[in-house]
Amino acid sequence: MVTQTEIKKMLENGTSQVPHGEVYIVEERCKGCGLCIAFCPKHVLVQSDRINEKGYHPPELVEVPPTDICIGCGMCERICPDFAIFVKTDKDKEKKRD
Repeated sequence: MVTQTEIKKMLENGTSQVPHGEVYIVEERCKGCGLCIAFCPKHVLVQSDRINEKGYHPPELVEVPPTDICIGCGMCERICPDFAIFVKTDKDKEKKRD
């Protein structure tokens, strides 16, 4: 998630690049509640036709990988009651390079 300090720096430097993220779904943990789908502000997820081990329809990505539309907000990750989804952002990738 982008902090206020980072936003201020971007505005001062004239670099207002939109962050991107990659969504990962652990289908075996999912119970198909649909919260991640409902709370995604960019509509990156939809309910799949597949059925997981538990008999539920897990979400799937609209675009694979979702790097063009996912902003890495992490809302899906925070709202998931089963910890079945997580997001890696551009910021996470930069940390690995350092």
